[in-house]
Amino acid sequence: MAKKRQTQARAFALAVAKVADERHCSDIVVLDLQGISPATDYFVIATGTSDRQMRTVADEISGAARDRELMRFGRAGYEQGRWILLDFIDVVVHIFDSEYRNYYDLELLWGDAKRLPIRRQKVAAEGTEKSET
Repeated sequence: MAKKRQTQARAFALAVAKVADERHCSDIVVLDLQGISPATDYFVIATGTSDRQMRTVADEISGAARDRELMRFGRAGYEQGRWILLDFIDVVVHIFDSEYRNYYDLELLWGDAKRLPIRRQKVAAEGTEKSET
């Protein structure tokens, strides 16, 4: 059962990264914190372009969780839109504005965590999407 939960958490973390990418967040990172953090298995960290865009991304991520029958344990920073935190227990999502992202530097704090490769969508000159890793 634990292995299945870990697989589901990893899949959800990568799905969250995809939503952030599709909604034009930048510097998207998925950190594998298994065995490092007693609180969660994955962090997804992204930088938004505005408070409105960050709230939209947070809402879409929450919808994706509902579609997967995952409950959100908590949400913080939504109204201010500088650092939105979504807690799904096994996956914690951080959506920052660029100032807060640089100030808190979670990647440095969790520098020993493994980074998961994420598939990024790039729009080609012809307007078609191409997938990259």
